[in-house]
Amino acid sequence: MVHSLPAVPDDDAITELRSASHWRAMQAATAQFSAPLVALSLDAVAANAASLRERAGGRPIRVATKSIRIRDVLRILDREPWTQGLLAFSLAEAIWLSDEFDDILVAYPQTDRDAYRALAADARAASRVAVMIDSVDQLDFIDTAVDPAQRPDIRVAIDLDASWRGPFGHVGVFRSPVHGAQQARRLAESVAARDGFRLVGLMSYEAQIAGVGDSPSNPVYGRLLRGIQARSAHELAERRAEAVRLVREVADLEFVNGGGTGSLESTSLEDAVTDIAAGSGLFGPHLFDHYTKFTPAPAIGFALDVVRKPASDVVTCFGGGWIASGPAARDRLPEPAYPAGLQYLPREGAGEVQTPLRGPAAAALQVGDRVWFRPTKSGEACEHANHVHAVAGGEWSGDMLTYRGEGKVFV
Repeated sequence: MVHSLPAVPDDDAITELRSASHWRAMQAATAQFSAPLVALSLDAVAANAASLRERAGGRPIRVATKSIRIRDVLRILDREPWTQGLLAFSLAEAIWLSDEFDDILVAYPQTDRDAYRALAADARAASRVAVMIDSVDQLDFIDTAVDPAQRPDIRVAIDLDASWRGPFGHVGVFRSPVHGAQQARRLAESVAARDGFRLVGLMSYEAQIAGVGDSPSNPVYGRLLRGIQARSAHELAERRAEAVRLVREVADLEFVNGGGTGSLESTSLEDAVTDIAAGSGLFGPHLFDHYTKFTPAPAIGFALDVVRKPASDVVTCFGGGWIASGPAARDRLPEPAYPAGLQYLPREGAGEVQTPLRGPAAAALQVGDRVWFRPTKSGEACEHANHVHAVAGGEWSGDMLTYRGEGKVFV
C-alpha cells in the first residue's frame, strides 16, 4: 500500500520522466500484468505536485476529484500540507468521500433527490459537504427533495460565472447565470433569507484561462490567445473581488475557490481567493502539453497489446476508445506515446475493441508487444479500469482501486 508521494525528483530525473526512458520504465515495472492496463508514475505525480505548489505561490490547492477518481491518491494528497479539501463532481460521490474527508465542495449543481435525502440523514456528511447553486430554482429543488424542517442546514456555495464578456463576445464556458457582483449578492441574500440553508462559499472557474493551452501550434493564434487571457484575468480579478466583498456583507464565507491547473499563476495573485482548484496537473494528460508556463510530466498512461500485424508498417492493438469528453476532434484521442512514431489510421481512429496504428515503429513490434498511450484527460481514463498499477523508482509499488474498481459510477 502506498502511503505517501516519493521525494520530488531532481531536474535530471524530471527530464527523464518526459522521455522515452520513462515509458520503458513503466513497461518494465508492469510487464507481469495483462493489458489493457493503466499505470500511474508516482514519481511523475510528485514532480507535478511540486510544480503546482510553486505555481500557486503558497495558496492552498483544492484537489479536483474528477481528475483523479482514485481514493488512495486522494488520501495521499489530503495528507499533504499544501492541499485544502476536495472539489467533487457529484453529490453522491461527496457523501461517499465524507466518511474520510472533512472539506468537500461539490463543483456542479445537483438534482439527485436520493443524494439530498442521504445528505440530510447523515449529520457528518452534512457538516463536511457544500453543494453548488447558481439560482433560487436550485434552492426550491432541494426543498422539494427534503423538507427544510426535517433536515440540518444544507451548506451551499454560489457559482460565479468567470467567463469574459469583452469585445470578442462571450469567451469561456457557459456555466452559471450569476455573472455580476450584484447578482451574486442578491442570490446570497436569497440563501440567507431561507430556512434550511447556510451560505459558506463562493466558486468561479476561469475555463478560458485554466483549461485552454496558451501555446498552440499556430504562433499568431497563440499571441492573440495570450492577450485575451491576460485581459480576461484582469477583468475577472476585479469582478471576483467585488463579488466576494458584497457576498461577505451577507454571509461569513469559509472559502472562495477559483482557478484550475492552467491558471494558478494569475488566480494566486487575487487576495479574494482562498484556495485554487487543480487536478489534471497532477496526472499530466496530453491536453495540458500546450502551456507556456509549465510542462507536466506524463504520470498516467495506459497500455494495449499488439494482437495483429496486418502490414509491415501497421499493428493492431486490442482495445481502444478511451476518447475524452468535449468537442469531437483529434485532440480528444489518446496520444500514442511509446514507441514513438505511431499514428492512428484516419478512417479508423481509436477503435472500440481494436485500434490499428501505422508508422515506422510498427516494423519492430510483434504480437504480444505493448503500445503506451497518454489520455487526453486524466480522470476519465480511470473509468476504463478497476485499478491502476502504481510505479515508483522504476518498480511496481502496488495497485490502487479506481472509483470503478470500488463499484462506484457517479456520472
